[in-house]
Order: sequence, then structure tokens, then C-alpha cells
Amino acid sequence: MQQRQPPACRYITHDAYVSRSIASWNIYIMKPTRSALLGLTLPCLCIASAAYGQTQPAPSRQENGLAISGSVRLRYEAIDGQARAGFNSSDTLFNIRTQILAEYRSDDIRIGAELFDSRAYGADDGTPISTNEVNTLELVQAYVAGDIREPFGKGSKLTLSAGRMTLNLGSRRLVAADDYRNTTNGYTGVRADLSAPGGIKATLIYTLPQYRLPDGPQDIRDQKVQMDRENFDLVLWGGLVSKAKLLGPATGELGYFHLGERDGFGRLTRDRSLDTFSARLIADPAPGKVDYEIEAIYQTGEISASTAPTAPAQQVSATFVHADIGYTFASPWKPRLSLEFDRASGDKPGGRYGRFDTLFGMRRADLAPAGLYNSVARANIMTPGIRIEATPSKRADWFAVYRAMWLASDRDSFSTTGVRDASGRSGDFAGHQIEARVRYWLVPARLRFEANGLLLAKGRFLREAPNAPPGNTTRYVSLNLSASF
Repeated sequence: MQQRQPPACRYITHDAYVSRSIASWNIYIMKPTRSALLGLTLPCLCIASAAYGQTQPAPSRQENGLAISGSVRLRYEAIDGQARAGFNSSDTLFNIRTQILAEYRSDDIRIGAELFDSRAYGADDGTPISTNEVNTLELVQAYVAGDIREPFGKGSKLTLSAGRMTLNLGSRRLVAADDYRNTTNGYTGVRADLSAPGGIKATLIYTLPQYRLPDGPQDIRDQKVQMDRENFDLVLWGGLVSKAKLLGPATGELGYFHLGERDGFGRLTRDRSLDTFSARLIADPAPGKVDYEIEAIYQTGEISASTAPTAPAQQVSATFVHADIGYTFASPWKPRLSLEFDRASGDKPGGRYGRFDTLFGMRRADLAPAGLYNSVARANIMTPGIRIEATPSKRADWFAVYRAMWLASDRDSFSTTGVRDASGRSGDFAGHQIEARVRYWLVPARLRFEANGLLLAKGRFLREAPNAPPGNTTRYVSLNLSASF
């Protein structure tokens, strides 16, 4: 079911994109295929609609009847000194993502559908392009939802949803609809949300995560249209329960998710059977007050040693922890200064599999952008950081982050770079990362500009590991333009 995406943590400016948007400028000569023409026509129509919408506001989703909304995002991104193994050292890419949501509401019943059209242009054989960038003309959401008022007494409410939907649960570190990435995660199944007196809330899901298709390299570059697939070869179920003001102003949350994956027709997998347990305590930011968040996750189960059908199963024991503490100054800009720490375990020799699997979690709000960079995620990493963020006005916000990064295991590949030294002789320091973002509403609630910049000064490991790409630094930039209607 379509949702307004909540902040991944509670950062003032580090939210999922409110406008459901974005875009880049692109001058590109291509064969005028039907797929390519559709990919360019849809964004143009949406931009025109957004401009018209400046005098025709979108209807409220709380009103009965049919509401249609959407966005187009254009992005230009460039990288120099790629940190991931096996790709171009320098690269550029143009991304276009179009979303159109239609929802019919009648009192407590909602029926909705959302079309995503995600495309990328300018890639060659060495560009790291995949279903993270391309998923054309996909009906990511097609759902029915209904509210049941006071099913368990006064003050309680139950919402049931079924169909294709996007999900943003808890901290979004395990289950999310990624927004910085050009494509999103879709799930097909059922969801139940319960709220009860005393600040108690619970969410339960049983879903089949969607395989984004096509996934062949040439089909992706050709922007081929093929409907995503879901089946019982990949299953995700579980839920969260939370209690407000569990410890002073802090909310407590417990979670459990099971992921089951097996080989399917034409698809070999590592046959994951993972049980993931989480606990979180979070106090939201407020001017003149200290805020904090602590989340600990333990993962167990089984995973095959490789995708070979005869590969032996390994027992899993993996961990993740996030902690931050911040202070928001009572001034018009609402600046917030925070210290952060993240550690996701890596694999080590000895039989047990120790690399943490973030399932379908986001990475942008905690660690780094995806896109052409996509080097840092919740796997084999230990990183303290310091963040400053502010909201100078209703139209502008910015943040800057510095973090130092080590490998949790010096014999496993560093995070999502694919760079590895099985001998452990290249050390465990990955480098220093500095990242910043600025966003500004050119037209409030309708058109927003965003700039992202990142500098990675590679440490010894990313310089000396056997398959480390050459160069001492990685520079990444993305320029985005979002139109919403």
C-alpha cells in the first residue's frame, strides 16, 4: 500500500524524500524505440502536469473519491575513482524515474495502484547498472486496504492491506522502499497494522518480495519492459511491536523477520533461511534537548556456501548495531549535531557464516548514496561518524557527515565494494568518507533541486587489496530535479 515514507532514523533533514520525486538533464542520442519513447514521454507529461498543478493543487488523500498524484525525478550523477571492483574508474549516468499513483477512497476503504517507470541512459559495458537503476513500466503497487475501528475496544484501530505494496517498517534498516535508488522495493502479500491505547502499535506482514525484471545485462541496457515476478521461492514474513514512552520520552520497539529463499526456475540462489531479531530504543529530536537511538540486530539461520545446487549449508551468526546521540539547538535554523556508530559483522574463517544481511533495508539515511557510488552498506563495516544538519527555512535543508571506516572482518570483502583480501594482509582500514547534501524547493511542494557530493579518501585496504581499483580517492556527485503533482 502506498505510504508517506518516514525518516529512516529521526534526522531533521535526513528523511525519505517528501516529494516522491527527482531528475537530471540529459542530452542523449539513441535509437527511437517504443520503450525509449515511452521513457521520455512519461516524464515530460508529468513535468507539464506538475507545472499545471501549481494552480491546481492535488486533492487530499483523506477525501472520498479518486485522487491522482505523481512525480518525476531527473538525476545526473558522475563518479571518478570508482571504489567498487570490476567497473569503470570514471563514469556518468542519467536517470529518470516517473511515479503515478491513483487511489480511490470510500470512507474506510482504499483501492490504489502505482506505476513506476525507472530508466537510465549513458551506460556502457563497464557501468555498474542493474535492476537498481532500471525497471520500466512496472505496477509496483495494486492494493486494497480497509480500516476497522475499535476492534479491540475503545481507542484501538486495525488496518488490513492486501496486494502489491511498498513497505517502510521501523528504522527501515531491514524492510524499506528505497527512495534514493532509481528503483524501489515492492512486496506482494498482506499487512496488518494495529494501534491500541497506551501508545502500543504493531505491524505484521506476510509477503513475497518482487523480483525486478528483466535482470539480464543487455535487457537492462535496452530498457526492456517485463513485469516483475513474485512467487514462493522468496518469502518475507514477520513484524514489529512498539510502545511509546517506554523509557521516559523514548519509544521501544521489538522486531522479527524471517526470509526464506530457494532456487527457482532459471534462478540459482544461496538458499537463505534467515531469522532476524531486532530491538530499538529511540528518543526523537526536539529543540534544546538531547535525542538518541540504539538498535541491535541478531541474525541466525542457514545459507548455502555458494549458488551451486550441491553447495553445503552454513550456519549463520551475524550482528548489527547502530547508535547515535544528538542535540538540536534552539535557534531558527534548528541545527542538530550528532555522533553516530554503525557496525555490521563480516564473514570469517571457521565454518559459520558471519556476514550480516540487511535484507531489503535502505542505506542512504545512515551510510551513503546508492547509484554509481553504492560502495557502503550494512555489511562488514565498522564506522563512527559525526553529522551536522540544519533547516535554514521551509524551502531549504542541508547536512554534512564525516565518517572513518574499518572492516569488521579483514578477510571478507569490504561492505558492497567487492574488494577483498582473503589473506588479511591488506589491513582493515577502508578510509575516510565526507558526504554532504543540499535541497531547495524552487517551487514549494512542487519543484525541488537537490545536490549530493561525496569524497572517499581510500585507506590502506582499498588501496592495497589484490583486486582494489587503482587510485587513492573516490569523488561522487549527483544533481537532481524533482517535480511533483
